[in-house]
Amino acid sequence: MIFKETRRQSVGAVTAGITSDPLPIHRTSHRMQAARDISSRREFLRTAALASATLGIVHELFASEPRIEFPTKPRDRLAVTSWPFRAFLDAPGNSARNKSKDGMALIDFPGMIASRFGVHNINPLSAHFGSGDAWYIDKLRSAVEKAGSHLVDLGLSGRAFYHPAPEKRAEAVAYGKRWIDIAVSLGCPSVRQHISGAPGVKADVNLTAESLGELAAYGAKRNVVVNLENDSPFSEDPFFLMAVIDKLGNPYLRGLPDFANSMRPDGDAERNYKAVAGMFQRAFNMCHVKEAYADDGRTYKVDLARLFTIAHSSGYRGYFSMEVDSVLGDPYESTLKLIQQTLSYLNLEKRP
Repeated sequence: MIFKETRRQSVGAVTAGITSDPLPIHRTSHRMQAARDISSRREFLRTAALASATLGIVHELFASEPRIEFPTKPRDRLAVTSWPFRAFLDAPGNSARNKSKDGMALIDFPGMIASRFGVHNINPLSAHFGSGDAWYIDKLRSAVEKAGSHLVDLGLSGRAFYHPAPEKRAEAVAYGKRWIDIAVSLGCPSVRQHISGAPGVKADVNLTAESLGELAAYGAKRNVVVNLENDSPFSEDPFFLMAVIDKLGNPYLRGLPDFANSMRPDGDAERNYKAVAGMFQRAFNMCHVKEAYADDGRTYKVDLARLFTIAHSSGYRGYFSMEVDSVLGDPYESTLKLIQQTLSYLNLEKRP
């Protein structure tokens, strides 16, 4: 696995220069030789203690895998995002709310998903929260528990993780840390962090890895994974995200494969399948299932059977979250259809 190999390299770098070759023997008096033996033993112990402490730091930073118990029954692996229902959700930060449609608070979302679809996992977007205050988080957690449901990922808005200005990158990290704390309060194992582009600035692997490295280290302390989704073709190109994840090598920074987002910008299906395969190799607990992507009046459909084969071949054990493109039809009907399709593929995997 990518992260295990990275940890071996990190430990090797730390221990470079520590040799097991025997100390050279010099001809000298017994007294001088004894003194040198004592000095050598002290130096060895000092070096060994330093190496042990350094390895301990490396182990703490990179060796611990995220801790989560994944369900194995197909229906228990399903989730639904709040994105397809954005036109219905009343929230101060939801610019996609359509007032001509009946409204719904995010507090009601877990119960609606459980009763209407028989799915007990959700991953809401931060933009759909009524508030980020403690009283609201407590209320939302109670609503999730009442529905017999779980938060399995929390979708965050975009921030400028490769902005040339250090203060902008610091703001992005601070934003992510705040929502990691909220995820902990909600019992949520991960956050999906969007990356925003900076005007006139090319996506930078080094700056992004540096900024997200700080965020992932904070997530590791709180046992919350930071997921990166292939979304914007400019600031979240899948191959750019893979390069960032690989450069950092922290198991708390992972990929979130979206089945159809990388059909943008030109509908290149083979590139999309290659992107999804690469993202699944770096995924941990979350992916987004959709059968098509609509963009500028064009609709790009994908081969669900091929995509589920990619997921299965990668050894992925996490959740499959329904994220239908509501532009293509009623989100309630489309979500139900996608759930049925997903269950059929997952049930096929379970057969001997």
